[in-house]
Amino acid sequence: MAIYFVAEIGINHNGDMQICKELIDLAASAGCDAVKFQKRDIDQVYAKDLLDSPRESPWGTTQREQKEGLEFGLDEYQEIDGYCKEKGVEWFASAWDLNSQKFLRQFDCKHNKVASAMIVHKDLLKMIAEEGKHTFISTGMSTYDDIQSATDIFREANCPFELMHCISTYPMKDEDANLNTIHTLREKFKCDVGYSGHEAGLAVSYAAAALGITSLERHITLDRAMYGSDQSASVEPTGLRMLVGAIRKIEKAMGDGKKRILDAEIPIAKKLRGHIPPGSN
Repeated sequence: MAIYFVAEIGINHNGDMQICKELIDLAASAGCDAVKFQKRDIDQVYAKDLLDSPRESPWGTTQREQKEGLEFGLDEYQEIDGYCKEKGVEWFASAWDLNSQKFLRQFDCKHNKVASAMIVHKDLLKMIAEEGKHTFISTGMSTYDDIQSATDIFREANCPFELMHCISTYPMKDEDANLNTIHTLREKFKCDVGYSGHEAGLAVSYAAAALGITSLERHITLDRAMYGSDQSASVEPTGLRMLVGAIRKIEKAMGDGKKRILDAEIPIAKKLRGHIPPGSN
């Protein structure tokens, strides 16, 4: 089974539909299977005191202005939906609150996503699971008990899911990746496991691909120097094309694990072993 490659746009569009479309174009041209966004009801996710507090940004001087500037509404998501269909790439989003999950139900997305921060939000998990869509569950900042509780909810609802090994630092240090957790999660929770990476480079994602992951998610950006907290942990256009291409090669190279002699090896063996006396091999 091919690794399902998710290009996380998240909020890297900076509230600009032109940038968003350029990122969708990038994902489609690089061969990604899907693009992913983040949806928040600002007043549900953040306290009023925080929203009223000062923050300088391209949209104003308060936290509310900054967060509203990054948030797409119905018109924008309708445009995203049409544009992704035009480009032949799937899209879905991680909801950060109940209202946002209800919002996303207006669209016929094939998948749902539970962000690492939301894995402990049981009411949200139940709402997602009742939809019955294949769901990617990120496991950053989570204990085994957190993950067990989440998987129990999805199994009780008979909703298909897979876990995604994740370290929630931005960018993640390579030495913190702990990729062997992919094996641990697969064995402990008896399910498919993907990888959601926040590292600056590509090597860790290559290694994850060789560990039998079923999905790979990386944030993408047009330029890591752009405004935004996720930009530094994102992959730029050249890197994304390299990553997707390499992942597809790694998939082919892994094979089925069965030792065999290739037909192409037979004449080479005959030539290279020609000096060995009969009966001594």
